[in-house]
Amino acid sequence: MAITAADVKKLREMTGAGMMDCKKALTETDGDFDAAVDFLRKKGLATAEKKAGRIAAEGIVATVVSDDDKTATIIEVNSETDFVAKNEKFQTYVNGLATQINSGNYADMAAFLASTSAIDGSATVEDYHKSMIATIGENLTIRRFAKTTGDVVVSYIHMGGKIGVLVNAECDNANDSVKEAMKNIAMQIAAMNPSYVKRDEISADQLKKEKDIIIDSSLADPASLPKPLLNALFDEAIANKVAAYAEDSNKGWDDADIAIFQEKKAEGNLNFLFNFLSDQAVQVLRDLASAHKDEYLENKIFAGLVEGRFSKHLKEICLVDQTYVKAENKESVAQYVAQVAKDNGCNFGIKSFVRFETGEGLEKKNEDFAAEVAAQMNA
Repeated sequence: MAITAADVKKLREMTGAGMMDCKKALTETDGDFDAAVDFLRKKGLATAEKKAGRIAAEGIVATVVSDDDKTATIIEVNSETDFVAKNEKFQTYVNGLATQINSGNYADMAAFLASTSAIDGSATVEDYHKSMIATIGENLTIRRFAKTTGDVVVSYIHMGGKIGVLVNAECDNANDSVKEAMKNIAMQIAAMNPSYVKRDEISADQLKKEKDIIIDSSLADPASLPKPLLNALFDEAIANKVAAYAEDSNKGWDDADIAIFQEKKAEGNLNFLFNFLSDQAVQVLRDLASAHKDEYLENKIFAGLVEGRFSKHLKEICLVDQTYVKAENKESVAQYVAQVAKDNGCNFGIKSFVRFETGEGLEKKNEDFAAEVAAQMNA
């Protein structure tokens, strides 16, 4: 059977595969379009395996919300390059995946990949995904998804899909004003990246871990210690010089650093001392502070410093404690939510949120594009 240019064009539009691949598929299958699609898919499966080892750290986050605004899905699908992430075919594909998840019920990623593709209708999601790898020509990874259901759910996409947010709220009157407020809060989450909605979500173990980090980081920053404690460290570092410096450089200063200290002290200007001390001298102070950890924890001044930093940290990681970014009077998100509830005469509270950022935690490759093209030409 003669294969015409129109046939090749039709198959290319059906599959998105390359022109020569489409021509070969039609030739091999004697012009049978269904068989040609299968031929390309089988070829795609083989091609996909070769590409699966390549790093996919670009891509997009997409969201889908049901018509009744009660169910929403967020998904991240990675590609190798930002060029593909901006491709309309890729974006349509990702939105199709999100739509299928939102209308279905999948326990986890494995269950979703094993299900029948709503886009294709015959292949599994995993097999159809492999065919998309062959069609687009890059490794693609369905990295993660989350689905949430509540009284009202809104979504927000930032920077063309670089960041996506779902906000789930409890509300007995989810009018347009409430939804607009939720969209504002979604923007807040995208910008400020909180870890929790409120403090009582944090487990006792996690609170202890966070506090321990604050304590250790305070000891590792001697310049910020209360002056009485810092002055005592100075005295100890100098006193240890003769007795211990030669034997244990973690306990005392050498002559040069002692001279710098005495010079700045004589000038009455110890504020910039740490700009002149050697790295070793600063490390000595850190080590001495760590050695006094148990003693410092009993010190009211140090305990107050830790509590202040701990409270500030919790304010940063808990959504409702954050300063609302659009507020003119520095009100918190909790105060903003309360005002929205009052203005709309309803019960309104943020129940949960999901925030995905494309490629977070993934290693991104840094390649010379010109060199890559040259290498392919030489090959």
